[in-house]
Amino acid sequence: MPSAGLSRREMLKRAVVAGAAASWPLAAYGGGATTAGTAAQSGAPPLTLETLDEAEAATLEAIVARLIPSDETGPGAVEAGAVRYIDQALAGALASSLPAYRAGLAALDRYAQAERGGRFAGLDPADQDALLTAVESNDAPGFAPSSSAFFQLLRTHTIEGTFSDPAYGGNADFIGWKLIGYPGLRTTVPPDLQRIDRMPPDRQVSAYDFPAFAAARARRTGGG
Repeated sequence: MPSAGLSRREMLKRAVVAGAAASWPLAAYGGGATTAGTAAQSGAPPLTLETLDEAEAATLEAIVARLIPSDETGPGAVEAGAVRYIDQALAGALASSLPAYRAGLAALDRYAQAERGGRFAGLDPADQDALLTAVESNDAPGFAPSSSAFFQLLRTHTIEGTFSDPAYGGNADFIGWKLIGYPGLRTTVPPDLQRIDRMPPDRQVSAYDFPAFAAARARRTGGG
């Protein structure tokens, strides 16, 4: 959790600017969904779950809402679809992390019940922050191998789901890119856009919307 004087949002912006969030192969992600998702906060994209159950998704949504919260500067991780990204990835590229998520989310709810008398998602933000601070500091019992390891897993995947290419299920409406001032992908950069006194105009589209990527994906799908 952030130290005094440095907001949670600013801390994560700096983390993303320092090194772009990891992207996973699009082909690794699962397809159709099955169950209804958790009730999302206002402005969040509708969620249909592929991997987590509704109780797990509710706990995860409450966590990502505290890691990158919406505030006066704009929407945060919930609205960006970080929960959707994680849920879909746990069915594919992040499948090896699914046991850690199931165990960690359950451990967090048990810890919240013991310390604050209720499930994590039902607590007020101040109590949620206090619990997450203890989890990050490895002061929370009941986690394997450690609460800090689970916190780092959550933090990493929340950053990925907020700032990665929208093709992977997160960064809805390019919320993450707008947050850090990223103008979008370009396959060519003419000299006029390379000047240090000029900010390139926004061109926020998924990499997979470029013809070259679409053609490559079509070849893979068709077995070419």
